[in-house]
Amino acid sequence: MGLVTSHSVTLLSVYNPLMNLVEQIQKDIVSAMKAKDEARLSTLRMVKSALHLRQVEKMAPLDEKESQAVLSTLIKQRKESVEQFTKGGRQEMADKEAAEIVLIETYLPKAAGEAEIVAGVKAAIAEMGTPTMKEMGTVMKNAMARFNAAGMRVDGKVVSEIVKRELAGK
Repeated sequence: MGLVTSHSVTLLSVYNPLMNLVEQIQKDIVSAMKAKDEARLSTLRMVKSALHLRQVEKMAPLDEKESQAVLSTLIKQRKESVEQFTKGGRQEMADKEAAEIVLIETYLPKAAGEAEIVAGVKAAIAEMGTPTMKEMGTVMKNAMARFNAAGMRVDGKVVSEIVKRELAGK
């Protein structure tokens, strides 16, 4: 029987860029339920809930950028939680949050590495001429716009540190 049933196809969870993020997450929830993967199921349900909440607040469907912003916020919250749990000696909770971060990141474009961020910041500084530390906000704005235009995902804190370092070196 060379036919592939729809059942066996739903178990394969491959990110499909043509599929809406919410649809992709719903499909993965179904496959996590079938696989009885409770940790993954719990995280995916939380992500779906956050996306749905944002959609209700907006009173319109979310576009790809808005969906990614929700996921970025969830990742940021988890990173803060990991930090707090680690300080409080709750390593098992920190590990759970870290695992959630890894899963959520699979639904986002690849994050830029430090070398790519440094190159982007240097290019933004070069466009402005010779900005001073007082113009850090403008440099940040230009650098972040540059990363967004390129479709790169970056951590604002990392960009801020690199901008400070580059401006202080002048």
